[in-house]
Amino acid sequence: MAALNKGEIVRINYTARIVENDKVFDTTSADVAKEAGIFNEKYSYAAMPYIIGSGRFFKVLDEAVANAEVGKETEIEIKCEDAVGAKDPKLIETYPIKEFYKQEIMPQPGLEVKLGDRTGTVVTVGAGRVKVDFNNFLAGKDLKYTFTVEEVMKDNAAKADAIVQMDFGSAEGFTFAFTDDKITVNVSDLTKFSQNWMMAKFRIVNDLRESVGIDTIEFVETWAKPAEKKKEE
Repeated sequence: MAALNKGEIVRINYTARIVENDKVFDTTSADVAKEAGIFNEKYSYAAMPYIIGSGRFFKVLDEAVANAEVGKETEIEIKCEDAVGAKDPKLIETYPIKEFYKQEIMPQPGLEVKLGDRTGTVVTVGAGRVKVDFNNFLAGKDLKYTFTVEEVMKDNAAKADAIVQMDFGSAEGFTFAFTDDKITVNVSDLTKFSQNWMMAKFRIVNDLRESVGIDTIEFVETWAKPAEKKKEE
């Protein structure tokens, strides 16, 4: 199979682990998530859409997905410098333990804490001081991804559906129409109550242009008056 080009869309199942302890930190499998103790009821576990070259994956992983054989499980390791990167010592800070007591927090190693507008992890506790690491929890870690490209999308409607799912979080209620020079997106009622819709719309436009190859994107929002209930005689 020839490598996929930038802008092509696949659906992929994967499980991501930290190499040093084989701990799962992300997966599209509900069973794997439950076994690893990271299951989230609010998350929809299923093969996720991905745009080749979009930058949503680490570069090494993106290239591996682009070159993978459809339907075949592939495993790769990514060195920390090609993933999140090394830890920044400046992001490991020490606080008086009384700052935690004020918030009714009993600090202990491994506890995730929020200080101001930052979230970190307690590293050590002793002598009235608490050391907190504000680095990304994957900083300094080599990662391992096991993935399978389930399909490469060719149909424009399937591509559009996948793009909305990626950029807005759900494609429920969206429909699409295509001509040679325009894509019409009939938007879902979900957008009317979403604070994230405006930003998502810009991402959708860019991704549709990249993946479908049509520059003009039209969004149609419909407000239908609810049908009046008939009065009982």
